[in-house]
Amino acid sequence: MDKLNSPKPKAFGLWGAVFLGIGSMVGAGIFIVIGEAGIIAGNLVTVSFVIGGAIALLSGYSLSKLAVRYPSRGGIIEYLTQCYGEGLFSGSLGVLFYLAQLVALAAIAKSFGTYAATYMHDGVTHLYANLFAVGILACFVFINLAGANIIAKAENIIVLVKLTALAGFTTVALFYIQPAHLALDKAPESINIFYALGLTFFAYQGFSVITNCVEDMQDPKHTMLRSMFWAIGLVGILYISVSIAVFGNLSLGEILRDKDFALAAAAKPAFGVWGFKIMAATALLATASAINAALYGVTQVSFTLAVKGSLPKEYQYNIFHNTQGLVISALLVIPMVLFFNLSQIAAIAALAVLLVQGFTHVGHVLKHKETGGNVWLILMASFGTFGAALFAIAYTSKSMPHIVYYILGIMFLALVFEALLHWLNGRTIRKQTASKAPR
Repeated sequence: MDKLNSPKPKAFGLWGAVFLGIGSMVGAGIFIVIGEAGIIAGNLVTVSFVIGGAIALLSGYSLSKLAVRYPSRGGIIEYLTQCYGEGLFSGSLGVLFYLAQLVALAAIAKSFGTYAATYMHDGVTHLYANLFAVGILACFVFINLAGANIIAKAENIIVLVKLTALAGFTTVALFYIQPAHLALDKAPESINIFYALGLTFFAYQGFSVITNCVEDMQDPKHTMLRSMFWAIGLVGILYISVSIAVFGNLSLGEILRDKDFALAAAAKPAFGVWGFKIMAATALLATASAINAALYGVTQVSFTLAVKGSLPKEYQYNIFHNTQGLVISALLVIPMVLFFNLSQIAAIAALAVLLVQGFTHVGHVLKHKETGGNVWLILMASFGTFGAALFAIAYTSKSMPHIVYYILGIMFLALVFEALLHWLNGRTIRKQTASKAPR
């Protein structure tokens, strides 16, 4: 065959996809969640990470089957359309997923700002945290507009660096554990394990990005599910080990005080002040790479929605080496960074993600014969995600009485936006892949 006409080799093999998933999960998730979830579940948060990982595995199974059956860069956006048809409901869920991605991006940026502020002489203040958060967001917007591929090429190196740092910290910190911190008599009520599920699942959230690379994956029928399980499984082992190390080195009072940067604080007993600084630097590297990946994901989602007809056409217009959707999305994130604290952003992001995934799995039940998925595993994925969302709402409403209104408001905003766009432009969300019986 003529080399000029031969197809280009696919970019993602098994381990390429695994590294993509690990890089997306071990971004800001563990650095944001470990303190916030610890406030809820105390030293039982390890159990919450185990259950959250199990829900992630079930969700990964469901999404993998959908990805192979309906291959699309739009990922969940395409699956919602395939499962619920081309109409207002699937369109509004697509917009809700986009909004959820924006809130998650705000949480990552805010986490970066918080860790960066720990280096300031005055310590962590709202001003410093917000300045660093908006600054890093603007920096990566310009990088993505310039089309600098060096950031993407460096992602594997960044993944290795942050995994090495976390593994090294965990290994050494385990030798400094104070068993009294892990004693069950100091643990909160067992129900708190489930209250923390929304946040611990959020730490795994990046696994869904593996489905977005299905069109560039070698033999997706065999690679997709294997890469999903390997990525979630390895990250689960890491998270469980890190949580034991953190809660074995810090008292609950110390975690409450340093909840926004608890992982870095846990490095002090073993490594001293330099340990704190190195772990904070690792957090900055991890969150920075996660912001870059999240911006890419948000741009892909917004472009797909614009092409399908569920966002304005302006999102798909080119600007330099990217689309206007990148800039519009970043501008929508800034107010969230400025006017919400990290706890609020993380809680809202976790809930929005859980709800969208839950609806996706419920829709998959209707299509399980087409995808060849096990209906019981898919049902367990839907029960797991919706159950975690309900527990998270029940707990969060104590400190944020209006959380239900926030979530309902976001859902209503997505519905109204989709309806208005359809009414004004006569556009409706459309499928990208044909719905045929599998071969």
